[in-house]
Amino acid sequence: MWVLGALLGVSTAFAQPAPAPPAAVPAPAAPAPTPAEPPPAPAEPAPEAAPPPEPTPDAASRSRPDEPEHAENDSSLKYTLDDIEVRGNDKTRSRVVLRYVPFRPGDVIDVDDPQVELTRYRLLGTGFFREVELSLRKGSRRGHVVLIIEVVERNTLVVNDLWMGLSADADTRGQPKPLTPYAGVDVAETNLAGTGISLGAAIGVARDQTALRIRFFDPAFLGGKWMTDGTLLFNDANDFFGNADVLFDDPGQTELQRFAVVRYERFGGSLGIGRDLSVSTQLWAHYRLERIDAEMPLAASHLRGTRPELDREPIDFSILRGESVLSTLSATLQHDTRDKPILPTSGWFTSVTTEVSLSPFGSDYPYSRIDVLANKWWTLPWHEHVVRLRLFGGAISGRAPFFERYYVGDFSDFRASRVLGLNVERRPVPNFFGTDIVEVRYGDYAAKIEGEYRIPLYRGSRSVFGIDLFARAGLFAVAGQRDVTHPPGGYSGAALVPIDFSANLGVQMDTSAGGFTFALANVFGFLPALSEGK
Repeated sequence: MWVLGALLGVSTAFAQPAPAPPAAVPAPAAPAPTPAEPPPAPAEPAPEAAPPPEPTPDAASRSRPDEPEHAENDSSLKYTLDDIEVRGNDKTRSRVVLRYVPFRPGDVIDVDDPQVELTRYRLLGTGFFREVELSLRKGSRRGHVVLIIEVVERNTLVVNDLWMGLSADADTRGQPKPLTPYAGVDVAETNLAGTGISLGAAIGVARDQTALRIRFFDPAFLGGKWMTDGTLLFNDANDFFGNADVLFDDPGQTELQRFAVVRYERFGGSLGIGRDLSVSTQLWAHYRLERIDAEMPLAASHLRGTRPELDREPIDFSILRGESVLSTLSATLQHDTRDKPILPTSGWFTSVTTEVSLSPFGSDYPYSRIDVLANKWWTLPWHEHVVRLRLFGGAISGRAPFFERYYVGDFSDFRASRVLGLNVERRPVPNFFGTDIVEVRYGDYAAKIEGEYRIPLYRGSRSVFGIDLFARAGLFAVAGQRDVTHPPGGYSGAALVPIDFSANLGVQMDTSAGGFTFALANVFGFLPALSEGK
């Protein structure tokens, strides 16, 4: 599998593992519905029927509790919850499972409450379990029930991300290189000793570049309701600036080059604290502190536009020379109703993130940022095909360092995206529409709309849970503040809108080791017609 990825130049990505969908939560006396539908209400019990004999434990789990409570003018069935039992959790502690369950003994539970199904989705989304089933059995007296949570555990030592591909970068002197491999891997134990704590590490490598990450996540800090996470990072990296005919002044060297290169190091980390607002909604706050050390040419200029005699401009590297400090505070609101984290077939995943640089507390980069992301999945009525719509929009105000700005390669499938913050690609995007996006590398504004179609090829229950063929396509735009106020010369009309086309084709897999995506757009990007973006 890895060899295939390397030979094809395939970019692969992983996520937390997720199982094939088990049956949905059953009502006490009704057969289980399909996962996309709420459980039907059981038939009304006979009001004067004598209580049935005490069932065996197996039968009890399938029997209907007697005398459900009916709220006035409410036809829904409600029961008082006596207890919650967790079964099948040989490794995971029961308190870890219950941390994701919004119900407690003494609560009145409605069998039609959407939170019941969302609880199942949330437990699947932890990556701890391959199957999750919720059911009710009779409680201590009429109208009382016990909630049974049955789980099938899965491997929790997983590969979260894997990057393999080919790019075209440049050496440290700014000379272009036609073909360069890059790679990276992110692994984690997502359920350390059954506590739900996640410990992970990642490494990314490319020509003259290295990135390292160490992180942790605790879903119940000190046994309470607050979540915490943290990350340590180190990047020894390069980046490439200049559109054409770059002139730069470096100590001991002034000559015509294809690119001006910034060499920099980042070291620091972040700490976060979060809280569940509901079974599907979380609020997070993060503080980040980094030390940056950058080397760059004393001065550099390039041709920005199509008129060589008129369009030479200085290059803005968007970073401070020497040592500097980045300090920010961010907040993220996240809503997740996917039925599973890998190969989802229904639900939403949305997030809104705002970030503010803390200039009064030592940050050398005054800026603010907002990102909005929305994904929606639908299962079509034929052959379980799935459609996804993805929307993204973001804006930056102020002077953010270039590695925090929007990079065009992160939006185009035909170019290598950044690997743990490393930029491994020097080429502009293909520029299918002949717009001035070919002049853009980093921007302050970005937007993308994308559609994806998935066809199931295989479903299993062992090491490979699912394989889907996918095709996706979309449009994106990236622009900097200067691209808006002072567009590059030689463009007019619709060409002044920095927009381009992106598409991809491949297979997605859900396995016991994580989620895999094998895609071909990276290879297509080396076709002569798509290579240099002009």
